[in-house]
Amino acid sequence: MHFVYVLQCNDESLYTGYTTDVERRVAEHNAGDGAKYTRGRTPVELVHVEEFDSKSAAMSREYEIKQLRRQQKLSLVES
Repeated sequence: MHFVYVLQCNDESLYTGYTTDVERRVAEHNAGDGAKYTRGRTPVELVHVEEFDSKSAAMSREYEIKQLRRQQKLSLVES
């Protein structure tokens, strides 16, 4: 399976990413081995996950979420 996830960083910012293993990826972010963006913003908290059958569908959704404004991302997280 393929997943798109949203993390809330320690500074209240939101980070969106793609993975095939959500638990491992969140652990990597918190260990400082994740994306450059999250390295100085730990700890991070997983606030949203979506599951997809194909990598291409997940990557398309990741792009869509990354184009949203902050308030739209917060609405997505709350739903």
